[in-house]
Amino acid sequence: MSKDTTASVSELITIAARAKEKSEAKFSHFRVGAAIEAGSGKIYSAFNVESSSYGLSMCAERIALWSAVNAGESKFTRIAIVSDSRDFCTPCGACRQVMYELAGDIEVYLTNRKGDVRNYRLSSLLPEAFTSKTLLDGRD
Repeated sequence: MSKDTTASVSELITIAARAKEKSEAKFSHFRVGAAIEAGSGKIYSAFNVESSSYGLSMCAERIALWSAVNAGESKFTRIAIVSDSRDFCTPCGACRQVMYELAGDIEVYLTNRKGDVRNYRLSSLLPEAFTSKTLLDGRD
């Protein structure tokens, strides 16, 4: 889903929560929704999709980001991640890496089942990130 606007944080979280309701989590029953805001103001949302072979499953965060990149977006401001967890659902390591490479040090909003919100910079969730600069530094 893509929405053309500049949303408030609560609207971004609401869009992620709506995406979570469509989650395909028939094995783990751990539903996640994400909504990422591009520099253009458009919001791209997605939900996690599971396979019985868990390694073939895909996280909501990466699907939302890849949808935005596929639509031509290259700059991002923030992402909201919503789950049914009692605690806050932080992005997995793979999502953190992909988000850092494609979106940079964006704001990350997490919510828990009670609706509490935490805000982080992606760099605090992935310190010392491996980036394309790391690859270039190795070419000496």
